Amino acid sequence: MYQKDGESYFIVDAHVALWDARPENQRNIHGKQFIDCFYDYHANLSPASEKWPYEEYLYQGGERFIKDVFTDGYVDHAIFQPAHLGEFYKTGFGQTEEAFALTQANSGRLTYNHNFDPRNGEAGLDQLRADAERFNLKGVKLYTAEWHGDSRGYKLNDPWTYRYFELCRELGIRNIHVHKGPTIRPLDRDAFDVADVDHAATDFTDLNFIVEHVGLPRLEDFCWIATQEPNVHGGLAVAMPFMHTRPRYFAQIMGELLYWIGEDRIQFSSDYAIWTPRWLVEAFVDFQIPEDMTEYAPITIEQKRKILGLNAAKMYDIPVPVELQLPNANERATGPRQPERADLETV
Repeated sequence: MYQKDGESYFIVDAHVALWDARPENQRNIHGKQFIDCFYDYHANLSPASEKWPYEEYLYQGGERFIKDVFTDGYVDHAIFQPAHLGEFYKTGFGQTEEAFALTQANSGRLTYNHNFDPRNGEAGLDQLRADAERFNLKGVKLYTAEWHGDSRGYKLNDPWTYRYFELCRELGIRNIHVHKGPTIRPLDRDAFDVADVDHAATDFTDLNFIVEHVGLPRLEDFCWIATQEPNVHGGLAVAMPFMHTRPRYFAQIMGELLYWIGEDRIQFSSDYAIWTPRWLVEAFVDFQIPEDMTEYAPITIEQKRKILGLNAAKMYDIPVPVELQLPNANERATGPRQPERADLETV
């Protein structure tokens, strides 16, 4: 929990990972390219006090994770969103066994989501059934630009992907987290395009599609899709650190998201270990849209509470102390928000 100026915030970090990118786990040059790209984001967007040495960045481990996220980071609950990247890393990038063991040891504070790749066909469907039972899955994380043999990506509206969504529906896996953000070397930019979210969200209205990184740098495309599809949500991983390096850009991101989809469909994410949650939580609670950006309303404390934790808690049935709860939102609205500023009384 985070407290500031007499206000309390229940924090759910909706996008975290434990990874191993050490040289002995790198399958080829692409494994080094991938983690180097991650480190570039970390080094270029973090305050100087929050930058890690490169060697520490390659692998953190569970003990440091607990300290960074829970002990120091104010987080009440965190959700693992692992990427496999088996073409680049021998045991995969996200460390399934270590992350799941940590989840079992901290069941009240951690949720483990897993991943699937529709290019694995029937065998992959069998694996998803087994994973759902073992991990008690409520969500999955998809990397549509992940390489698989000669393939360098897939789409959410591919026939095989739909087979997997149908199985998710059958297994009670309702939350589909999809990386639709900045290109990560050596993955292909076009494979992260957000257009296929529209198809899938329309055809599977009983599933939640959480677009991680809110589609950056395709924010406008994401907003136009999400405003018409009430089962599309936005994860703020990667967007958050712009509070430090580009505060007006971050204000524009938040202003557009609040205008188009509203505060009930936005989730805080640190993207640990690209960044740690402590400084992001502190900065977001203090953050305000500059007064001269008059097309956007100020961000209210209630909106910040929802974004920092209550939205993800509701999606994942995470218990929230009574004193930190807010009234449930009405049915998710579609279409842009009213143009009147939310902070001004209307007649």
